[in-house]
Amino acid sequence: MMFSLLLLATGLEPTLLDVARVAAVMVDGEECKRIVKKEAIHEMFHPNPRDKWSASDNYTVHHEPYIRVKKTLLRLAKLANVPCDVNLWMPLPQGKVHIVIRNTNEMSQFWPWGVLFQDTPEPMKKVFANGEHVTVKQRPGMISVLAPVRDSLGDIVALVEVVGMEKANRHENVK
Repeated sequence: MMFSLLLLATGLEPTLLDVARVAAVMVDGEECKRIVKKEAIHEMFHPNPRDKWSASDNYTVHHEPYIRVKKTLLRLAKLANVPCDVNLWMPLPQGKVHIVIRNTNEMSQFWPWGVLFQDTPEPMKKVFANGEHVTVKQRPGMISVLAPVRDSLGDIVALVEVVGMEKANRHENVK
């Protein structure tokens, strides 16, 4: 039934919202918690003073959960009738957030190219705090819907950013 609703959605925003609703149910929070290795988090917060790229170079993940979640995100993006990405964001200590998985078009309203972590943007704080879906239109022509990802206890452990552009430009986010 949800799939037929996705096919009936018209316009970018309703389509992205439908995908976000499905993603909130389909993305496994337990799997998400297993992706990033502790060593990678340590490298992010303790950079090598002689190699500013060491955290990026040493970004290590547990491959099995990473691949399972990435495949799920790629499949979710295919539910939309427009080009979109479904990205995975996870909270870090000290009020930071980390983009764990970016997808095909590398679209995001929040990810500065090459940055491993950043202060948690206000719309993401809302999702982490109360689990509401939040629609964001901060970059011209781009719409994101943020949706919570929960673990088996119902705790919000991550969020997905379902993002599309009214006029797709695959180079927009890598300027």
